[in-house]
Amino acid sequence: MSLKIFKRGSVYYLRGTVAGQRYYCSTGTSSEFHAEAIKAKLEKEAWDRHVFGTEATMNFAEAALSYLETKRPTPNTAALVDRLVAHFGERRLKKIDQAAVNAAYGAILRPGAKDATRLRCVLAPLRAILRHAGMTPNFHRPKTPPGRVRWIRPAEAERLIACCLPHLQPIVIFLLYTGARCSEVLELDWSEVDLAHGQATFLRTKNGHPRAVPLSPRVISELANLPHRDGRVFRKPGGRPYKDCGRTHGGQFAGAFKAACKAAEIKNLRPHDLRHTWATWLYAEKKDLLLLKQLGGWKSFQMVERYAHVDMETHRPAIDALPGANLVQKEKKIA
Repeated sequence: MSLKIFKRGSVYYLRGTVAGQRYYCSTGTSSEFHAEAIKAKLEKEAWDRHVFGTEATMNFAEAALSYLETKRPTPNTAALVDRLVAHFGERRLKKIDQAAVNAAYGAILRPGAKDATRLRCVLAPLRAILRHAGMTPNFHRPKTPPGRVRWIRPAEAERLIACCLPHLQPIVIFLLYTGARCSEVLELDWSEVDLAHGQATFLRTKNGHPRAVPLSPRVISELANLPHRDGRVFRKPGGRPYKDCGRTHGGQFAGAFKAACKAAEIKNLRPHDLRHTWATWLYAEKKDLLLLKQLGGWKSFQMVERYAHVDMETHRPAIDALPGANLVQKEKKIA
């Protein structure tokens, strides 16, 4: 069956089934001649794909566009896809091999990019697009280190807060008691904060799903003492909002945070680690992975299970309660 052309308003549309694929789309033109040419092109491409396969006929730009329109990924992922399209362009899918992927690493990323960056920014979105096109990509996966879980205890957190500059202090407290990502905090608008009901809503999240978090009395107090009530909630010392730097993990206030850590004598701590701290504290208090997953906005339990094994001290009462665990035959000096 071939496609049928019909006119709606001043624009011609195509509808029908070709090689088992249904079509219903606008040609974007009011010229019948151009609409016939577009119809012929679509029919040829459909039969070529049916006979020779997607890999031999579809180019990367077409596959990426279909992926974006169908999957509707997060803005962050869409930006990565745009960079891939700029690199691969109209290259046929069958010509994207391991050598092409290696070349993409060098062309898209900065020199010396780590394997984790290669995986996140190039290979993962590339695989997603190729799988969407019906392919089974088999590329070498860069080795990545295990996920970092760095957290601090409440006493360390209080030292850190005390050493923060005035503009940084409310940000650190908000991170510690909401588990928000740094990008979510810096993009938070007052229209998304309800102090009366103690709630904040993050509309633009990493996984694309908005989520709300309850605000503790301490956080509500910090927000209530801020000098403004419109636009971005958290500002620089001069009152200007933080610049969007590609949703980096606290890079916009990294210098001030590093100085506070040094003054508090806390080593090897990054702004994003405050999210890990919140997760560790919450699990130690509630022992509820589902609650942690929902409030933290993680996609899978695999991402949150690591926090169940961090603070071993919280499990000590259970160990000490085992039969005979407190029986000591002879006191020995512990080195």
